[in-house]
Amino acid sequence: MAPSSLELILIGFILILPFLYETSKAFRYYFKFFVYYGFVMTTAIVVIPVMIFRPKDVRNLLLASSICHHISGLIGLKWELRGTEHIEKEQACVIVANHQSSLDILGMFDIWPIMDKCTVVAKKELFYAWPFGLAAWLCGLIFIDRMNSDKARTVINRATEHIKEKKIKMWVFPEGTRNNTGDILPFKKGAFHVAIAAQIPILPVVFSSYYFLDTRARELEPGNIIITALPPISTEGLSKDDVEILMEQTRNTMLEVFKAISKEVTSAALKTPASN
Repeated sequence: MAPSSLELILIGFILILPFLYETSKAFRYYFKFFVYYGFVMTTAIVVIPVMIFRPKDVRNLLLASSICHHISGLIGLKWELRGTEHIEKEQACVIVANHQSSLDILGMFDIWPIMDKCTVVAKKELFYAWPFGLAAWLCGLIFIDRMNSDKARTVINRATEHIKEKKIKMWVFPEGTRNNTGDILPFKKGAFHVAIAAQIPILPVVFSSYYFLDTRARELEPGNIIITALPPISTEGLSKDDVEILMEQTRNTMLEVFKAISKEVTSAALKTPASN
């Protein structure tokens, strides 16, 4: 039986894929993000039936990360964690990290088994991106309405009591938005208010620059990223009057480390030609 027109088109498309991948940076960019998001969504469908038996349990993230951390290898990213001793300790704390791209989540997947019990503060819009949103809810993510600060504060305060009791880490991106410009934006105060109110430490985590990513030019090439967990900063004895100082101290420390490890990875990349 002769192949149909649709089958011929499909065969032709499959045959041309390798050519497009090797010759077009834009195609590689979209293809890799398609693999990334497609893998995450498929994983969500697979794990939801398991997670549903222990809803809103942060341990569900260990299951999800054990599958999703393979995505990095598929799209050519390698993560190196430094300061493991700070992040593996079982303690309630507020992790503050710089936010460059949705690729940050892949780095989190890579280190989740070391963090163990950790949840994430995320914008409520992500909850509606099903099946990912449902899986995230089952994993105990904290969804907040960024347009309603009073309601968001109530949700976080309630969650803080739980993480303090269960010694869970709370991951926050204090810049409030993605920023891949080679800098760290000024921080918002929320995470620092929470840490001081609960008298739990701030744990800074710094991702080196994504020199391999250019969203405007639609480029996503292979790359290495250093994730550095810094020593926790105590909030014991601090009050709301100390928020500004604590926030600036944390950001300045993170910015210094960010510049150092970013220089390290970019210098190494120049010495080692990248492959697709």
